Amino acid sequence: MKRLLARGRRLGGRIRWPRAFVALTPIAIPFILGTVGTAPISTTASSALLIATPPVVRYDDLRVSVPNPLPQHSVILEINDGDTLASVLQDGGVSPEETARLAREFSKSFDLQRLKPGNLIRFHYGEGDQVDSVQMKIVGWGEIDALRDETGFTVTSQQARQQAVDMTVAASIDSSLYTALSNAGEGPQLVQQLVDVFQWDIDFFALQKGDSFSLVVKRKFAGADAVGYGPIEAARFVHSGQVFEAFRQELPDDHAGYYSRTGAPLKKQFLRAPLQFTRITSKFSLSRFHPILHCFRPHHGVDYGAPVGTPVMSTADGVVVQASRNRGEGNFVQIRHSSRIETSYLHLSRFAKNIRRGAKVQQGQVIGYVGATGLATGPHLDYRVSDGGKWLDPLTLKSITPDPMHGAALRQFRASVGRLLPRLDQTPRNLTANATRARALF
Repeated sequence: MKRLLARGRRLGGRIRWPRAFVALTPIAIPFILGTVGTAPISTTASSALLIATPPVVRYDDLRVSVPNPLPQHSVILEINDGDTLASVLQDGGVSPEETARLAREFSKSFDLQRLKPGNLIRFHYGEGDQVDSVQMKIVGWGEIDALRDETGFTVTSQQARQQAVDMTVAASIDSSLYTALSNAGEGPQLVQQLVDVFQWDIDFFALQKGDSFSLVVKRKFAGADAVGYGPIEAARFVHSGQVFEAFRQELPDDHAGYYSRTGAPLKKQFLRAPLQFTRITSKFSLSRFHPILHCFRPHHGVDYGAPVGTPVMSTADGVVVQASRNRGEGNFVQIRHSSRIETSYLHLSRFAKNIRRGAKVQQGQVIGYVGATGLATGPHLDYRVSDGGKWLDPLTLKSITPDPMHGAALRQFRASVGRLLPRLDQTPRNLTANATRARALF
């Protein structure tokens, strides 16, 4: 049964008027007072007060005012998991025959297979409790309206106006980056974007309370519905007292990259970590007590605890040397990035599609998924880096930065930086006034 969201005299009201009620008006029954006699009074006579007996009032003579005709009303139902348009229409009071016709007409405007939980359908009832109009609010798309006429229903649709609003987002971190953005009223898409921008310079596993950030981005709207974001145009992140800045620049090959204000690219040869939103459970060590073998031995990598199935990315461009399984490492991938540098990814649950010996991979490409294969006490990734056969601590690996911009591209970039820098200092604006108000009264 759908959750009743709103009922009432006004569209979108919260009270559904009762289908029948009895109202009594206050009834005044007059007690008629008789006149008081005023005969001459002597010193020995006493005054007399005469009260007239009230007339008899019969019950049938009482009149109760007749209430006005019952007001029209509306009901709003929410589409839930497992619902179809037909089932919701019939729950709202539309007959099966009309439901079939409405579903066909609605499908001409919108692919009903794309209907998701949370969309709303409003039913308006006229006299006789018959549905006289149906309005479907499709979040991020618009509305489809059906108005009853002499022949049935006339269906019209109106897509919401698309627009993008420039905005500045700023927050301080108290517990996590996700919480900071959520408290600022923003969606999780910005978390991923911000991590992608600074992934080469900031260890997002080591954020501290008091770290802060600001960013410039376009927020996309369909009518009044926020439907996503454009790419981050500029960002500033203060981590452990150090300031990192990034400015987006379009490149000639139809790609885009992020650069510091001097024009140096932020992208490095190696990512700081091969997966996102996890925790470090064990660091690089020359002598670590092995939880399964119960002895001290070197641990040549960094363990990242994460749920089974978490995507694992190649930290740099390279060629797959091995994608196989053995007893200790379980499912593992080994990638060669240069004549000396190789990375290894251990204990995978499975390999990504087309990851095999000889395959070329790019930085950030998913090569497998976190698991607990081999000698592992739980799901995690063991990430290792070697230089000519010597194991390196991945957390202290120094990345190589590509060449900076120059010439006309650098001049264009500097002009963009001059425009965006003041906006990073702006106070975040309330977007409510900028969003187009929805036409429907849902």
